[in-house]
Formats: sequence, C-alpha cells, structure tokens
Amino acid sequence: MGKSLKKIESQVKDKELIEMRRMEIVKAAVDLFVRKGFHKTTVREIAREFGMSIGTLYEYIRTKEDILFLVCDYIHTSFGMRVRPSLEITPDSVETLKGAINTYYRMIDEMQDYLLFLYQETKSLSHGARKYIFKAEEEMTEIFEEILTRGIEDGSFKIKSKQAGLFAHNIMVLGQMWAFRRWALQKRYTLNSYIDVQSSLILKELTS
Repeated sequence: MGKSLKKIESQVKDKELIEMRRMEIVKAAVDLFVRKGFHKTTVREIAREFGMSIGTLYEYIRTKEDILFLVCDYIHTSFGMRVRPSLEITPDSVETLKGAINTYYRMIDEMQDYLLFLYQETKSLSHGARKYIFKAEEEMTEIFEEILTRGIEDGSFKIKSKQAGLFAHNIMVLGQMWAFRRWALQKRYTLNSYIDVQSSLILKELTS
C-alpha cells in the first residue's frame, strides 16, 4: 500500500503509523463494503468497526472515497505480492507459468467477493484514482506477459512476441471468470479441476 500514501493526504506525519492505521482501516471497511455496498456503508460504521472515533479516522483519510481507494489498492497489491514471486520459482518457463496461474487463480477464489466488489465500485472513484487502479491492473498483467516473453525467448512457447500481451490478458480474464461467473462454474467444477482445465487449454495454445 506504499504507493497510495502519496495519493491521499493525512494530518499525521509519521509514514509508518499512517501505513499501519490505513491497513487497519482497510480491514475494517472491506467486509462492510462487501456486505452492504460502498454507498450504503457510512464512515461512522467504519469507525465503529475500526474501534476509533470519526475524528481520529479523519486524521488518516479525507473522504469515504479515500477508504474505497485504499481498499482497491489493497486488493491489487495483495495479488501482485503473491504472484510476482512466481517469476523466481524455476528457470523452466512452462512450470513458472503453471505456478503463476495456480497462485493467481487460487487468490481469486480466496478474494472473489472482494474482486466482485472492486469491479462494481471502481466507477465510484475519481478519474485520477481510477487511473491508478487501472495501472495496478496493468502491472498484474505484465507479470504474466513477462513469463510469456521469457518462454518465447527460450523456445518454450510458440506464439509470436507481439501476442504475449494478448495471451496475458486472456490468462487474467479466465481467472477472473471463476469469480464473475461463479453462479455457473462453481456448480460444475472444483477449483482444482478449473485450474487444471484452464492451464491445459492455455498451454496447448502456447506450445502447439
């Protein structure tokens, strides 16, 4: 959440304290937002959930939109922190990609309510905040593009270099589909079988 410190003003000057308190605010707010929706949740409810007065809460944020921004930033940062280490797992590009897909899709399963909330409420952010969140999404996609590019260079993947970006987006969307179409998919597949099927389809396209 470090980058977000520059986006939101605070009356408190201690950066470490700001980071700690804002993380606590996110944890208090995110479940309320998921259960009630952003617009129906009040700052007073968030402060009560956090266990502090509204006055103290406003020392760390300016508006309820700031809290929404912090929640969105937290969700994207969590995904990136879990998936990026996949780049260092193995020099085998196929295994690296399989590991990254497995990690990303399992995170989607763990955070599916948060992911649905993120895509429903991003529109409530200011233009500048939306640009920041979309940039975070691009950075997540670039992790997969980097793995694909490495695999193209070492001969593991047969697609053209200019196709790596599109395949990276496809991998992201197929993972997000587990949350967005869960009403149908999760009746037919377990998480493990879904990951296996999608990984096989992706790798077949990449290696044939």
